[in-house]
Amino acid sequence: MARQVVFLTLYFLLLPLCVSAQRNFTAVSYNCENLFDVRHDSLKNDEEFLPDGERAWTAARYRQKLNDVGRVILQCGGERENWTLPDLVGLVEVENDSVMLSLTRRSMLRGAHYNYVMTSSPDARGIDVALMYNPFRFRLIHSEQIVITPLPRQHPTRNILYSTLLSAYGDTLHAFVVHAPSRSGGQHLTEDYRLFVVDKLLETIDSIRSAAPMPKILLMGDFNDYSHNKSVKKIIASGMEEASSDAVGKYHPQEVVGTYYFRRQWESLDHVFVSSAVTPLRCFIYDADWLLDTNDAGNHTPRRTYLGTHYHGGVSDHLPLVLHFHFPETNTSLLP
Repeated sequence: MARQVVFLTLYFLLLPLCVSAQRNFTAVSYNCENLFDVRHDSLKNDEEFLPDGERAWTAARYRQKLNDVGRVILQCGGERENWTLPDLVGLVEVENDSVMLSLTRRSMLRGAHYNYVMTSSPDARGIDVALMYNPFRFRLIHSEQIVITPLPRQHPTRNILYSTLLSAYGDTLHAFVVHAPSRSGGQHLTEDYRLFVVDKLLETIDSIRSAAPMPKILLMGDFNDYSHNKSVKKIIASGMEEASSDAVGKYHPQEVVGTYYFRRQWESLDHVFVSSAVTPLRCFIYDADWLLDTNDAGNHTPRRTYLGTHYHGGVSDHLPLVLHFHFPETNTSLLP
């Protein structure tokens, strides 16, 4: 453990000096499954995630989850001499700024020095999306929320996070993190709501494209739809490539063929898309054994934090997507 700490410390100290030797980037998209703190927000329905709530969500369980999420992110960077800190991390189902501050400054991620931006949405339970970025590799230029006004008879949902970042080589990247409306109530009854969110997203993408030729765009998150559904097909029809379409598990590629396990089969509600100016090199699902359970049929499933309201001790009911990607070389300027 001490050797790991020394290695990480040296890595973060030397990273600014060796950044010019690295031309590829890594992005992680991860639904954290209800990453709540233990304090009540009087404006939100978060009572079940309190120490005296239905789920008995305690400070100890919260700290454990923060460290587990941090461990997942670090391990998504690879192994041994091939390890590198993920450059961008899109997170779904994080409660608030306090959670993100604790994750980046007080968990095992604290040595990574990640910066972050996040939304403040009208979601009734108070969950939001966030983007963490490595400040040695990217500088934030601008960030905003794309506000989603609820459709009639639909619950408020999460706003879309849109950030513009400058890479260490002078490339401008437009990054989006999405958590589309859930399927609660039925896929068909909620499909129009997800299509509405995608339309709002594509309006912004069209504006980006009209302002600059061949923009570099990265789109990730939980879309609550599969690749064959209308909302995902609409994104692809707009000219975005689904980089995660063939993603399988890194360690169990024959079995783990999705990020989410539902009705005894793996599917992917999580997706990563890139524009034509971004070259995807490899996309996979991070499925380390400690993130998995084995069900009564002998199949692997995500090791969830809760089974119903029973604390199970896992990290999430989703597995993260990891994308290695490349920008065409433009210049070699380091961030100031």
